[in-house]
This record gives sequence, C-alpha cells and structure tokens, in this order.
Amino acid sequence: QVQVKESGGGWVQPGESLSLSCVVSGSIYNVYAVTWYRQALGKQREAVAMITDEGTTNYTDSVKGRFIISRKNADDTCFLQMNSLKPDDTALSFCNVYGLERWGQKNNFWGQGTQVTVSS
Repeated sequence: QVQVKESGGGWVQPGESLSLSCVVSGSIYNVYAVTWYRQALGKQREAVAMITDEGTTNYTDSVKGRFIISRKNADDTCFLQMNSLKPDDTALSFCNVYGLERWGQKNNFWGQGTQVTVSS
C-alpha cells in the first residue's frame, strides 16, 4: 500500500507565496515521477508541474517562472514552491506519484488534495 499526503495549502492574497509538500510513504519501491495537478471549480484537472527521478522538470505555461518543483529523494518528499500567486491559481491541488510498489505493480498514486485559494 502506498500513501500520498499533500499539505501546505491555504489562503493567500495575490502576489504572495505558498509552498506545498507531498510525502510518499508505504510500500513504494521506485518513484519515477511526481506531478502536481490542480483542478479549479468547474474546470478540468490540469498538470501544473512534474519532476522525474532524473530531476527533469516540466511546467505548464501559466506557471513558468513562478512555480518551482523539487524533490527530496531520500525522504520521498516533493515540494511545489508557488510564487507571485494569482487568483487563477485558486484550485484543489493534488500530488500524483507514478511509481513501483514492492510487489512489482506500477501505478499512479494520488493524494486527497490540498486547497489553494488566492484572493484579496
């Protein structure tokens, strides 16, 4: 069993920063990639940032230059630093882990989400 837990969401004013954390625990053997998704009310879920086991990162255009994804492999923690937040960043943010369980099962593992609200 693999557990994914996000934290760090909250309410901030436009222009402020927020940092999200994603902790992976349980029977994970290898983590190939971690992707932060978000879903605003009434909109489709979108991938925001991704980091692979090799350290390669990708960002959706709307957050480039503002968000930074990083990974601490030793303790299975992923971070999303969000700077210069805008109201359009308001969404339920999810951490997705693509990895291999100890039994040999590859899968996507999801956290339950953390709410990010940006408003004045």
